[in-house]
Amino acid sequence: MSTQELAGWGRTPRRATRLLAVRAPGDVAPIHRAETGFIARGNGRAYGDAALGCTTTLALRGLDRMIAFDPETGHLAVEAGVLLADIVDAFLPRGFFPAVVPGTRFVTVGGAIAADVHGKNHHGAGGFGAHLRDLTLALPDGTARTCEPGSDLFAATIGGMGLTGTILRATLILRRIETGWIRQRTIAAPDLDAALAALEAADRSTYAVAWIDGLARGSAQGRALIYRGEHATLADLADLAPDAPHLPPARRGALTVPFDLPALTLNRWSVGAFNALYYARGRAGAGPDRLVGWAPYFFPLDGIRDWNRIYGAGGFLQHQCVIPKARSRDALAAILDRVSHAAPSFLAVLKLLGPGGGLMSFPLPGYTLALDFPANPANRALLDSLDAIVRAAGGRLYLAKDARQSRDTFEAGYGAAATRFRALRREIDADGRIASALSRRLGL
Repeated sequence: MSTQELAGWGRTPRRATRLLAVRAPGDVAPIHRAETGFIARGNGRAYGDAALGCTTTLALRGLDRMIAFDPETGHLAVEAGVLLADIVDAFLPRGFFPAVVPGTRFVTVGGAIAADVHGKNHHGAGGFGAHLRDLTLALPDGTARTCEPGSDLFAATIGGMGLTGTILRATLILRRIETGWIRQRTIAAPDLDAALAALEAADRSTYAVAWIDGLARGSAQGRALIYRGEHATLADLADLAPDAPHLPPARRGALTVPFDLPALTLNRWSVGAFNALYYARGRAGAGPDRLVGWAPYFFPLDGIRDWNRIYGAGGFLQHQCVIPKARSRDALAAILDRVSHAAPSFLAVLKLLGPGGGLMSFPLPGYTLALDFPANPANRALLDSLDAIVRAAGGRLYLAKDARQSRDTFEAGYGAAATRFRALRREIDADGRIASALSRRLGL
């Protein structure tokens, strides 16, 4: 046992916690019975304080075994510490792919369940939890229980941020694919209304996501590039690139950010120049379908190791909100207006979401906008003002990305669900025993 200072991927906040390595499922029950104020941690890719235990943090990467696979059904049983990257590496050559993936493949299955991660296909496929046959959970007293869809404990664990117990294993339902390529079509939208219309029109596409220029103002506010995608079939390959192999060539390494960049690196001029060039290149390539490899389509930032160092030693904050569709246009315009006059966001991603799958799942039918900012006092004040816009529009923030929202903002977004979630935690004796910095901050 050792005490370490840990942080999430955003590198803020940092917290001292005892770190206990779990190497086998049987290690978990004694820890649950002996400890209090603990939380499980996968690969540390939650951005904020969700995987920082108040006293103790269970490191689950040692639970990295794949247990069984049925090629007839696509059912894959794995331990909770298996990375999505491991699954892709093992099963893409066999014609299978995870049904839902977030923006990085370096997340564990347990973490993906706890956050009910969503991808570019949430509008049609739902979240990660919608593609589970079952999961096995270590309850607060250490008892292992297998939960299936339809049970209250399953629903509370999907998106429950690890606060119902420690996820030990799960059975995933993989989807069949024919190649490792994505057939992508790019649509250039000159403003926010065009961007929203393009995403609405893409609701029958399997995948759809928009890069949005967070600094554009006036008539260009919200200009965007929308990327529609489908898993390419063998027929698509024969039509678009007959000489291409069924699987894209493996990348020969990745770029690395070797040190923390100076705080002034991301400024209005550098981000503005990048956005202008990126939009111009995307607009020039818009129109016909083309083939894109699975890695750059789903996981573009995975090609840059330690990209979180771009924001400097102080770390960064992501503001990811979801706004109900009926109020989304005005709220998004207000957010973009505030951001364009206050601080540049290096990353700005817009997606259309469907209903959430778990009790505390983030999605609801509407638009989600994700923005990244260096962590400093001015940007914290900016994000407080964005929270006010989200609350007024009936939206909420994504707990897996959150490091600083207030309890009032949380209650406004999750109120009724949070009340039911707290009741279930009391029922299974998790209240106070399983606790993260996030749960203490938000009163969960």
